[in-house]
Amino acid sequence: MSILFAILLFSFLIFIHELGHFLAAKASKVQVNEFSMFMGPAIWKKQKGETLYSVRCIPIGGYCAMEGEDSDTESPRSFQKAAWWKRLIILIAGSGMNFIVGILLMCIVFMPVKQIALPVLDSFEDYSTVDGEHGLQVGDRILEVDGEKIYVQSDFSTILSLNPGDVHDIVVERNGEKVYLNDFHMERHEVIDEQGNKMQLFGMNFRVAEATFGMKLEYGWNQTINAVRIVRLSLQMLFTGKVGLQDMGGPVMIVDTMSQVAAASPTWVDALMNMLYYGAFIAINLAVMNLLPIPALDGGRVVGLLLTTLVEKITRKKIDPKYEGYLHAAGMILLLILMAVILFKDVFMIFAR
Repeated sequence: MSILFAILLFSFLIFIHELGHFLAAKASKVQVNEFSMFMGPAIWKKQKGETLYSVRCIPIGGYCAMEGEDSDTESPRSFQKAAWWKRLIILIAGSGMNFIVGILLMCIVFMPVKQIALPVLDSFEDYSTVDGEHGLQVGDRILEVDGEKIYVQSDFSTILSLNPGDVHDIVVERNGEKVYLNDFHMERHEVIDEQGNKMQLFGMNFRVAEATFGMKLEYGWNQTINAVRIVRLSLQMLFTGKVGLQDMGGPVMIVDTMSQVAAASPTWVDALMNMLYYGAFIAINLAVMNLLPIPALDGGRVVGLLLTTLVEKITRKKIDPKYEGYLHAAGMILLLILMAVILFKDVFMIFAR
């Protein structure tokens, strides 16, 4: 059931993305030739008006095919004949819909929460060595760690874990003023809990507050912004070589991870909320990734639109859209190859467990 739910959730997010393009195109009076879920040969299709609605057999992606999207046509309602700002709205509408869904899911996930941990220091354990006159103090609200903003309490340990070593730059709010603790030594201490487990802790305790409706909404929004940052940090690590292809995962790995998390949840309600959290994160991930300036992605098309619009304004000459179409077609081929490689890697890893 958890695997089926994960697949349906993933399919829903793809549908929402393409629906954003579709609704924006219809609102802009641009002709939509086909609205398709997934790729490959059609297993269901229905013509309604000018648009063919279809579901295809390969559960990857989907598309909203508009008249004259990658070539010039005689139709007065082609994509290329629409005003440049209308084309821009159509291109970013898919990611916009994913982002909105991500925010809504995040808020839904945290609505049942009764208490919220704040990034505010409440007390220190006796063994702690990070507090003191020249260190952290009770009441400090942690604003930044190593240049990264702290949106929610869990960000503190997450950001610390990304930077090896015990020396960090920390910014806190203390008595209404910012205090900068540069090159601050964060010493961990080995602690054994009641179950006999060894842990490395700083000896810091964070304040917990009763969650009001407004706090839940704010927490959901902060988690959304944090998810955007995680995507950015992941890309940084990929480009700097800190992670490689073996660390990347596709739809198969995502569905497998979601099913494992659901199976490990103590109740079906917890399982549902955990999967919805993953769904929110994936929705935000799709929104950000699709706006990257890569050919075949929405971000690549946005860059192409802005560049061609600027060149045409300067030169007063129309640029044949087929050349941009060739670039996006090449980008799509490379993207499909990458997706295939990741797919086979994910399947192999699952069966090798």
